[in-house]
Amino acid sequence: MNNLKEKAIKGVIWTAMEKWGSQFISFAVFLILARLLKPEIFGLVALANIFFAFMQVFLDQGFSKAIIQRQEIEPEHLDTAFWTNISIAILLLAISLSSAGFIANLFKQPALTPIIRCLSFNFVFAALNSVQSALLYRQLAFKTLTTRALLATFTGGTVGVTMAFLNFGVWSLVGQQLTNGFVGVLVLWWSTDWKPRFQFCAKHFRELFAFGINVVGIQILDFFNRRSDDLLIGYYLGSVALGYYTVAYRWLLIMTQLLTSVTNQVAMPVFSKLQKEPELLKRAFYTSTQLTSLISFPIFTGMAVLAPEIVRSLFGAKWMPSVPVMQVLAFIGILHSLQYFNGSIIMAMGKPAWKLKLNCLHATANVVAFAIVVRWGILAVAAAYVIRGYLLSPIELFIIRKLIPIKMSVYLRQYVAPLIGTITMAAAILGFKYLFGSYLIPHALLVISTIIGMVTYTLVMIVIAPKLAGKIFNSVNLAMPVKFGKITNK
Repeated sequence: MNNLKEKAIKGVIWTAMEKWGSQFISFAVFLILARLLKPEIFGLVALANIFFAFMQVFLDQGFSKAIIQRQEIEPEHLDTAFWTNISIAILLLAISLSSAGFIANLFKQPALTPIIRCLSFNFVFAALNSVQSALLYRQLAFKTLTTRALLATFTGGTVGVTMAFLNFGVWSLVGQQLTNGFVGVLVLWWSTDWKPRFQFCAKHFRELFAFGINVVGIQILDFFNRRSDDLLIGYYLGSVALGYYTVAYRWLLIMTQLLTSVTNQVAMPVFSKLQKEPELLKRAFYTSTQLTSLISFPIFTGMAVLAPEIVRSLFGAKWMPSVPVMQVLAFIGILHSLQYFNGSIIMAMGKPAWKLKLNCLHATANVVAFAIVVRWGILAVAAAYVIRGYLLSPIELFIIRKLIPIKMSVYLRQYVAPLIGTITMAAAILGFKYLFGSYLIPHALLVISTIIGMVTYTLVMIVIAPKLAGKIFNSVNLAMPVKFGKITNK
């Protein structure tokens, strides 16, 4: 148990380095590109990515998740998964090349045709990565995954920015994505000793498919859950409106990936190893949710309070229509931080069918809500997204209580200290903006307000929850002596 705990904490740190490092690079690139490119260019690529996000669902067939989740894995599982993914990738590539014109006509955007055809080669890159990546997650080898992500993100970003400065326009975003995928393949294949054998086993396919088919269903519904807003905005409001919405949602996504996907990627393999020890699993769940809320609450609240300064200072005045959308979406970020480990618990306990039904409910509610409100603009879509999330959140918590014996009083207690600290922080920032906002330029106001918020929150947490602050410091100290090495398939 102690060894697993150590691996989990080290995994959190290395995954944090991956997410924070790659997101820092990606964010820096995003800021540069946002200043160089027009909103409609971002909207155009966002439309193409809607198509690819849907097609991507069918690529892996849930086999990667099955490889991570299974307690026993055989070489035949890996070979079968790899060649299945390669076959599907080639099929999806052919479909994309042939249907690009139809998709472009559907959105009344002729420029989409060559963009879709070029980006379709990312299917092959993803298929080449899938099994190697799953093995590394299974072995909690997050340092290798971190190296892959950082190199791919940096190289892709460099290509994208260079092309933007050379006035390639929308192709700078295309070049960035293709380079990212290609470099990821090179690094991952160099870093792992496992290589596929040319064999396929029907028995092992059925074993993977039994788990994976539910994952595919989950991902289809997750697409409509997460992408139906983009789809409807792009179709009814056009690429410019989608560009503004994309920037606001991209900020939410960056914050979410920085703060919650770090621990969530480590959570599923760790929770899977504890699935036969419910008491330990319950304690791990409490700790995970508490530590996540400790960071997520102030970040998303700060996002809402400082959105005008963030957009004007970092993206430029041309993106100011994104501000109210960003402020509204911050509230769904807070909710996601509360719920982010729920999916890991459901999958780790071997209940993908439950997750499928839950995603079906969320997706249906999203599509209906967005279809009703899209006529009133992107702010109405963002508000519908938030309201739907809070209305359905009790159902998700009910499902978790069916799987592990958590007590509501103990569960809710995890959020008391972070909530108090966050409210105090928000009051301090708003007070400072009220008193001095008219005397400072946006850049200075953003920097000083951020410092005031960080200092206020830290001091409050040290005073009201010193043990919780100590957990963070102890976790960091434990994770430091991590050594690097190549990962084998033995």
